[in-house]
Amino acid sequence: MAETHGYHDNKAAYLARLRRIEGQVRGLQRLVDEDTYCIDILTQVSAVNKALQGVAVGLVQDHLGHCVRDAVASGGTEADAKVAEASAAIARLLRT
Repeated sequence: MAETHGYHDNKAAYLARLRRIEGQVRGLQRLVDEDTYCIDILTQVSAVNKALQGVAVGLVQDHLGHCVRDAVASGGTEADAKVAEASAAIARLLRT
């Protein structure tokens, strides 16, 4: 049986959000192609970044609430590895 990831229950919502973000990025391409004013493009870039951050935060919450929680409940080195993995992912998100 395949492993179930923490986002599994929210998969449809994540896919819908990512499709909307994909549309926003296509819109950015169109703005550049149409020689739109720089500040207007930057405003839309900011909106895309915020949308991606929302997806990232949701995935972190799902990971902590499922994968990390289950590993901690099992204990041992797997728990330490999952906590370290989550910490590293959060650190990467904070650097962006």
